[in-house]
This record gives sequence, structure tokens and C-alpha cells, in this order.
Amino acid sequence: MELKPYQQQVINDLDKFLEYVNTYQDSAKAFNQFWEDKVGKYQVKLDGSFSGMKPYKNNIPGATHIAVKVPTAGGKTFIACNALSSIFKSFDASKPKAVVWLVPWSNLLQQTVGHLSNPTHPYREKLNALFGNRVEVLEKEQLLQGAGFNPTSVQEQLNIFVFNFSSIRINSRKKDDRKVYEQNGALEQFRGFVDNDLVIEETDETALINVIRSLNPVVVVDESHNAESDLSVEMLNNLNPSFVLDLTATPKENSNIISFVNAMALKKEHMVKLPVIVYNHHKKEEVITSALHLQRQLELLALEEEKVTGKYIRPIILFQAQSNIKGKDNTTYIHIKEQLTKLKIPEEQIKIKVSGLDELKGIDLMAKDCEVRYIITVNALKEGWDCPNAYILASLADKSSAVDVEQILGRVLRQPYVTKHQTPLLNLSFVLSASSKFQETLDNIVKALQESGFSKDDYYAEEEPEPELTDNEVLQSELFGESEPKQTDDDTPRAVDEIEVDEIDFNPETELTPDQIGNTNDIVKQITQKGETEGKSFEQKAESYTEDNTDYLLREMGKEPKKYKIEEPFVDVVSDIEIPQFYRKVPKDELHDTILFEELTQNEQLLNRNSLLNGFKLASKSTEINFDDTATEVFQVDYNETKHTATMQKLSTRAKTILVDTILAKPKETQIKEITSLIVRKLGDMTPISHEDITKYVSRVFEDLNNDQIRDIINNEFLYIRKIKDKVKELENEYAKEQFQLLLDTNNIMVKPSFKFPPELTHINLCSPINKSLYEREASVNNFEQRVIMDIASLENVLFWHRNLEKGKGFALNGFKNDHYPDFIIYTQNGNLILIETKGDHLDNDDSRAKNLLGKKWAEKSGDNYKYFMVFETKDVPDTYTAQSIIDVVRML
Repeated sequence: MELKPYQQQVINDLDKFLEYVNTYQDSAKAFNQFWEDKVGKYQVKLDGSFSGMKPYKNNIPGATHIAVKVPTAGGKTFIACNALSSIFKSFDASKPKAVVWLVPWSNLLQQTVGHLSNPTHPYREKLNALFGNRVEVLEKEQLLQGAGFNPTSVQEQLNIFVFNFSSIRINSRKKDDRKVYEQNGALEQFRGFVDNDLVIEETDETALINVIRSLNPVVVVDESHNAESDLSVEMLNNLNPSFVLDLTATPKENSNIISFVNAMALKKEHMVKLPVIVYNHHKKEEVITSALHLQRQLELLALEEEKVTGKYIRPIILFQAQSNIKGKDNTTYIHIKEQLTKLKIPEEQIKIKVSGLDELKGIDLMAKDCEVRYIITVNALKEGWDCPNAYILASLADKSSAVDVEQILGRVLRQPYVTKHQTPLLNLSFVLSASSKFQETLDNIVKALQESGFSKDDYYAEEEPEPELTDNEVLQSELFGESEPKQTDDDTPRAVDEIEVDEIDFNPETELTPDQIGNTNDIVKQITQKGETEGKSFEQKAESYTEDNTDYLLREMGKEPKKYKIEEPFVDVVSDIEIPQFYRKVPKDELHDTILFEELTQNEQLLNRNSLLNGFKLASKSTEINFDDTATEVFQVDYNETKHTATMQKLSTRAKTILVDTILAKPKETQIKEITSLIVRKLGDMTPISHEDITKYVSRVFEDLNNDQIRDIINNEFLYIRKIKDKVKELENEYAKEQFQLLLDTNNIMVKPSFKFPPELTHINLCSPINKSLYEREASVNNFEQRVIMDIASLENVLFWHRNLEKGKGFALNGFKNDHYPDFIIYTQNGNLILIETKGDHLDNDDSRAKNLLGKKWAEKSGDNYKYFMVFETKDVPDTYTAQSIIDVVRML
């Protein structure tokens, strides 16, 4: 199981943030600079609004405390498994890999323990791959008994301790939970290991809480929006964490968010059933009728699809009941079950899941032999209850009530098999209600979507038209109000919450053939037709979604994104402009290996750098790396280290000595193998280089190490990792450049018209208004860039200019470099398109030279009307221009 693109972006954001922490050695400085570089400086304006990201909140002194915002069903747990690797890579290698994984509820605890412990589950498989199969997952009882938990084990493997919040809160009144703070003979072997300065007042050093505190653990807080109270903050401080990672769909105000995930990204990757189709009926009996017919239709469609795909789906209805019937001892959920059985629905297909009654316990709802199709609940289905087969939420609340779906809507959003199903209706969720307060119901649905990390744009709603009344019915209603409730056979008044089985039009024993699907109920036919239409529109939006989520980021920061259109005089001009990019000819045998869909089997594809690395073998490349200057860098890092900065908090000299001595006691071959393994694990994903290839290469780099060098690597691994990464990138660049030129010379790389200017753009930070800009407003520029573009814009022959955007939103020069986004695109009266890349004088380096070479190759292949110029401020650099000399060049074009 690999990371989805949006999940990988979260890890990329985390890695980037950790680089800032390593640079600034201070969590607050790192966080503030991380966001300032991304969205500009934080400033409060006179009207109370602000620009930039609010500063770091030091909630847990001594620890780096950050959050990632991922909608429900976005795979937060899997993201966290991958994040642990990034976090521990930023620590000293000798730090014990201890993780406290906190969850708010016992059912979520059991689910988490089960997934992280099961060797065949994707979560555990990923942890094993990242941590060399040295992973142990322990619950509170195992820790209290010292089972598999001792001073040796905490040094040799990743240890994940799973607790619910109440187990750690020190003022808990539950006797069992207090054991975490009590003296513990089973942990006597930790006496002496525990730092006395960390022992909580009035507790023994063998108390489990003190052992954990001495490990200075990484803390993962699942559903962290439930851990914002003073007690919960105290709980986190009691753990003495080095790093706290919050996982939530709805971060609180004091969260330090480093990464946002847009719900549209989940839809694009088929993680969720969106949009939600909402339909409001007149009566609860109609809700039940529609729900039953819709469930049967979905199940028949699923059976037909299973014949083709082999994937089994059994759609489930969640019936949401009132808590009780007024004036009766009975409860509505019991009543609903009774009414469903009167319809001849088999009782084994109906289960109740409410507080105090859990008929789902021990049942695998995904199993093919499971009979459950109907689950009756109130509001007890909190996070942690997981069944992608749940498709329909049917609310049977009072007609006079707005439907409260906050707690359970998220249970119908998860997509079975995380794949797009051939049948459109199997990609949607449904909410059926009968509320006279439909607008309030919709408000609650929006709130529920927001609580799950989604938005008001992710549902479609419709209400059943009012029935046509006879003249007598109109008079009755207008003159005397609504008619009396229908009387039952014994002439007793009908209870407000009573359900009339006779009014439910459904027979479960009626057999339908595939050609009858969708023709059994008019309302369901209307719902499904609307669902297919809205689903198709939503799919198109999802497909066009890119990982550049500027609009979403702005909304999350409390701003409504403003879109800037192309200026009217240029609309017709740019409609005819299609800027060339590099394409490569793809061999037929490679097409058959990589293309999944027939319509994509073209023999020319947009060039990307990884395709140029086919055949690259790192293990045979040069291992000459200069490590001689590490001592100076180490001194500077240690000298600038700020007290209480958690991420780079060094462990004791004793702990390092133990690790070094352990390695040096082994044979030379084993020493090299262990040091190699240590560094390779921390290098991370080096795609397209295989794990085997990078391991062989690092082993060659280290093959002649002496004892002092081994000690130095363990003490300063971050510097060695950086130098090895830099060397590998250098070797990749050399190979990619050679392959690029070879393919150009053999006509296997060509340019084709590709990029068109989008009709409108959103910018986080704006450039000052400058004449002849292509869009109403352009993105921000620095002082040097502004001087250059103002001079160019003043030239008579320049028609328009544009500040090119990065990260997939603007025009990229693709080739042997990772995509290069030139700063400006200029278009002249003579139809010349010019790319300009500005560089400060200090940036005369290999990277700039490579970009300049790529730009010149692009211009050469694109034709006489295309130009690329690199512009330095004042420095004369071969094959480039200065800010002064570029003006004359552009003037002549």
C-alpha cells in the first residue's frame, strides 16, 4: 500500500517543516518561517483581518507540536505511520523510538491496535518496511505487566504504546487507569533508567508514566479535536513528549497546522462517496420506502458489478431513530426493528447500534457471509466505527425536527475498495429525511460535512414536491389547519412517532431481474437520476483538481479566495497561444507495461525527469563524497541549539555511547551493514532508485570506515544523510542530462504545443499593479523581479507580461531538471513569447546553469518565436544577461 498523492503531499510538507526545524533549532521560529516563505508574513490589518499564517502556539513547552488536517476517510492513520519515519529521521539515531498513540474512545483503540499489530494489514506492512521489521505494538495492560517491554527493547525497535485519553489523565477517578501512576514491580528493571528529574511528584520512578516520560516519546493524537481541554493539555505535558503530531479533520483554533488536505483530493483518489445526495420526503413511511427500494437497487447493481470486477459490496442502510417515544417506556429503535420485521425483512439482517446495546459486536460487516443490511442507531456511531458498505442514512426523526447527522454522516462516506466503481450510483452517498425544517437539516448536513473535513459544496439536495390537493382539502387546510392524525383500526389516536407499516410500499420477497433495476419506485428513480447527474459533474471537478490547492488554503486561513481574470484586451490573443513543452516517444513495449486504459495508449507522452533515469544504476557510480567539512557544521549546529527545542533534542552521552559501543563490538562487515542500514532508513524514498540499489551504494560509500568515522556518523547522521543525498542528486542530474541530449539527438524527444493560460487565477500574495499585466492582478514578486518587469513592461513592443506560478499551476519547462518554472512570460507585438528567469548574483551555481541550458534547448527546439533568457542582477555570467542588458534584447523582439 503506497501513499496517495495528497497523502504524499502531507509527508512532503512534514519533511519540509522538519528541515526548517533542523535549520532554526526552534519550533516556533521554524513554524513561522515555514509559513512566511509559503504565504507571506503574518500581519494584522486595521479591519481585524490578517495576512499570512498565525504564529506558532506553544501549547506543549519543550515539544514540537503540529497538526495535519485530513478529512474523514482520508487515511490519517496511514499518513501517521509514514510520518513516524520522517520524524525519527530528524532525531539523533540513538534516541529510543518510542511512540504514544492516543485515541479518544475504546472502540477506536481496539481498531488501532488491531490494524497496527496485524502483520498482513497495510498499516503494519508499511511500519515494518520503514523500520526494518522491528516494530512492537503494546496496550496499557501489556505495558503494566512488562510484557515485551524492557530497557533493551526500547533501544532496539519502534515501540508504539496505544492508550485512550482517559488512561493518561492524571485526575482520572477510575482505579484501573490510576495504575499508570502507581509503583509497579513489573517495571522494576527500569529503576535507574528513569531520569529522577522527570519523576512526577508523589509517584515512584517505576510507575509506567515515569518510564514513558524518560523515553521522551513522539505522541500521535488521533482525532485531536477531542484533546483540547485543559485536562488533555495537562495529559500531553505529563508524557514529556519530544514531538506531538495531531491528526484531525477539524483542527481547533490553537492548532499549529503544517498541512491541509482538500476533500476534492479524496474524491479524485476514490477514497470517499461524494457528493452526498439529500432528498426530503413528506412522511417517515416514505423515507423507509425509498431507503428500502434504494438499498435493493444498489445491491442489485453491486451484484452485477461483482460479476465483472469480483469486488463484493452489500449496501447498508443506517436508520437514525429518535431517542424515545414520548410518553412510552419503549424506545424508537426497538420499534423500528419491529416494524421492519413486520415487512418480512429477516431479523438477522437488522442490527441495533446504540449506547448500551451493540448488536454489531463481533460482526465483520465487510464479510461476504454477513447478512446485515440495516443498522438502527441514534447518534452513537462516533469516529472509529468503520464500514464502507454503508451507503444510505435514513433519518426517522420527528417531522418537526431538523435532522441531526453530525455524529454519523461520516460513516457513509468511506468508499468500498478505494476505487471508482463502474456503476455511478455506487460512488455516491445518500441521506433521506422527512423534516419540515429542511433548511435546518441541510445546515446540519453542512456542519456534519465540515466536522468530517468536507464542505458545503460536497452535497446536492432536493425536496419532494408538495402533493396537489383537492378543493375540499385546500379549504380544510386553509380554514381549519392541518387535518387530524390518521386513526388506527381501534380508533385510538396515532402516536406522534408511530410508523404505519401499511403505508410502506416494499416487499423484500419480490424478486427483481437486472433489467427491472430502477423501475420499482418513482421517488427512488428521481433520486438516482439526480444522483447520476450530480455524480458525473462532481467526478469532472475531481478529475480537474490539482495538488495546488491555493483556494482551499486561503479558505482555511479565514480568507475568501479572490479570482483574477485575464484582462479583456488579451482574452482573444491568449486563446490562440499554446506554449510548447517537451514530449518523448514511448516504446510500444513500455506502453503495454505502464498504461492501464486503452484510450491512453499514445506513443508520445509529456516528458518527466524520472523517465530519463530509466537504466540509471546508482550502485556503479562514483562514491567520492567530501565529508571533511562536517566538523565545522557540527560545531555551528551545536552552538546555535536553543534550549528546549524538541525535534533535535539530543539524548544523553551515555545513550550514544551504548549505541556506538554496541556496533563497534561487532565484526567489521556487520558494522558497515548496520551503519548502512541506519542511514538508508533515514534517506527516505529515493524514487526511482530502488531500495536495493541505494543500499549497495551507501555500503560502498562506507566500506572503508574506521571506528572514529563510525562514531562521527552516529553523532552527526543528519549531515552525512544530506551529503549523500546531494551526491545522489548530482549523479542523477548528470545521467538525466546525458539521456536528454541523446534522446534529443535521436528525435525521441520533441516539443509539442501543450500549456494554455487558465482563464482565472487565485493568488495568496499580490504584486503591486504594473502596466500590461495579463491578469487583473499578478502574484507577488521580490524587489529585483519588480525592477526587471517594470522596465520590460514599459517597452512599446511588449503586449503583455505574466508572473508565472509554480507547483503545477503555471508553465513548467520539463526535462532533465525537476520541473523549472521561469519567473515571467512576456509576449510581444510581433508574436514572440519570451521566458525570463531572474537570479540574484549569489545564485551563479550549477543549478542555475542547468536551468539555463534547459531553457536554451527548449527555445532552440520550439522555434524562432520562442526565447529563454536568464537575467542576473549585475554579474556577467556566460550565456545570460544582466538587468540592464536584457532590456535592449527584449526591445528588439
